[in-house]
Amino acid sequence: MSWYNTLGEHGDIVLSTRVRLARNLEDFPFPVRLDRDGKKQVCECVKAALSDYTETELDFIDMETLSRSDAVSLAEKHLISPEFAYDATGRALLQSDEEEVSIMLCEEDHIRIQVILPGLSQKEAFEKAEKIDKAIEEKLNYAFSEKLGYLTQCPTNLGTGMRASVMLHLPALVRKGAMRRLSATVAKLGLTLRGCYSEGVEAAGDVFLLSNQVTLGISEEAALQNLGSIAKQIIAEEKQARAVVISDSEFIDKIYRAKGILQSAYKLTSKELVGLTSLVLLGAEQKIIDVPMQELASLNILLM
Repeated sequence: MSWYNTLGEHGDIVLSTRVRLARNLEDFPFPVRLDRDGKKQVCECVKAALSDYTETELDFIDMETLSRSDAVSLAEKHLISPEFAYDATGRALLQSDEEEVSIMLCEEDHIRIQVILPGLSQKEAFEKAEKIDKAIEEKLNYAFSEKLGYLTQCPTNLGTGMRASVMLHLPALVRKGAMRRLSATVAKLGLTLRGCYSEGVEAAGDVFLLSNQVTLGISEEAALQNLGSIAKQIIAEEKQARAVVISDSEFIDKIYRAKGILQSAYKLTSKELVGLTSLVLLGAEQKIIDVPMQELASLNILLM
């Protein structure tokens, strides 16, 4: 069963947690300097390094063999980046059956290990990614500097090479007008809070990404602890805000109207769909309406 079909810890607010590790091989230029054959060679090296890895079963997918629609589907499920789906030349993907683990080969870096788990699970996601990371490093030499840490094509990833993020459903805080304040506050703590696939604090479906900004001069453990701590504070604020908004009869009416439109509408724009789904998901989370929350949460993730 795919990760997005399961509710995790704080699943009424936290849709998912993602940890991504960026790595490059010492013996090859960065992917931007590699031709197709060079990228293919990197892919084969990583494939061989993980051939006897047994912690997670990984399927090797040559991206050049996928149809455009299949590649776009992977991007829509957040398993690969849109750019990776657009240009398949020399690239490959290692993916688990449950779609928790996806490893992009020759995207911006040689290796992008990504683990996505439901709910607030930053430690578990990192541990799963770290096991794969160590398995590769046992067979291949990473580009590493004692001063700068893991060397990456983009300087903003130097150091740990780790990006960790939590996907949050925050409809009550949005209606309270609290997002700009929260975004400014977390920025002072080395994190960013932005709308999914949006600029700034505007968010489709009231879904936001809270992620670490600093990768140099901080350990993975400290970054993950900071992310989890701030996420829990935002969760607490969202719960307090929900207690206020669901006491408003006009807002409850909006939830029922959203449910009715989703059940009966013949045609909706994507913006309308994510907005209505957000309201119905909140109604399900607060037990105002009787609809399967897990299915709605999965839909909300796939719509992002």
